[in-house]
Amino acid sequence: MIDLKNVGQKQTDLLRDAYLNKKVAHSYLFVDPMQKKGLNTAYWLACLFNCLGENKPDGTCNNCQRILDGNHPDVFLVKLEGKQTLSIDQIRPLKEELAKSPVEGKRRFFIIENAEKLTLAASNALLNLLEEPVAPVVTILITNNENQILPTVKSRTQILNFSDEKIDSKRAQLLEYGLTDEEIEDLGDTAKLEEESKYLFQELLEQNDLALVRVSQISSLATKPASQKFIFYQLKTLAMKSLAAGERLRKSAFLLELLMTCDKMRASNVSFHNTLDYLVLSFER
Repeated sequence: MIDLKNVGQKQTDLLRDAYLNKKVAHSYLFVDPMQKKGLNTAYWLACLFNCLGENKPDGTCNNCQRILDGNHPDVFLVKLEGKQTLSIDQIRPLKEELAKSPVEGKRRFFIIENAEKLTLAASNALLNLLEEPVAPVVTILITNNENQILPTVKSRTQILNFSDEKIDSKRAQLLEYGLTDEEIEDLGDTAKLEEESKYLFQELLEQNDLALVRVSQISSLATKPASQKFIFYQLKTLAMKSLAAGERLRKSAFLLELLMTCDKMRASNVSFHNTLDYLVLSFER
């Protein structure tokens, strides 16, 4: 739920100043570890342009309420919708919309949540839109990982950083790995997942035949997408720690390479069990 009171104070001050001086950029990249304040701030800006009240944005007028409810013709939100990536099919419709003039206000707003999940094809399609805006439009990309945004896309945006927000380091790492706030909350107690990941990691390095048995146990335990992502996050963390400590360098490096391939497999909707099987069988070769 959008909360106009939970926004970035420095960022809204900057945006209000740009609004008053008619210097609002045509595209922004909001870098926010939690993404919540970034999303709220994006809607705050859309409300600022369309608010009918005296203290803009008041969040209570008819226009603000329609924007917050997702019912305003000049405000569009692109989000994951249960998928692991933002596809080109979700970006293509924006091209047609970008050519249209605002229906009611002075600007159209295109807000892209989890922009780090854009596929390469989607990023390239978005790049064309950012390079040649036809109608008066503000495109806002929101991400928790600036490094995963295509450099050519990033170069065409004004970057506002929300990274001064205080969050615990593990949560920040999980967000950077690709888990959403909702998935992190859904994880609950991760002690058993951490234990099973550690056992599998050790069995992999030892090339123990029990690794395949462990895969079945983990698959039965990690039935939710959040816990499945967490398993791969843990394996990658263990491999990186092993490398940093100078332990089993060749095996740890190879495991990291395989885990990156596993990330691509998961993005292509290969099942969790099959991806773990691939990891174990490839490592044993």
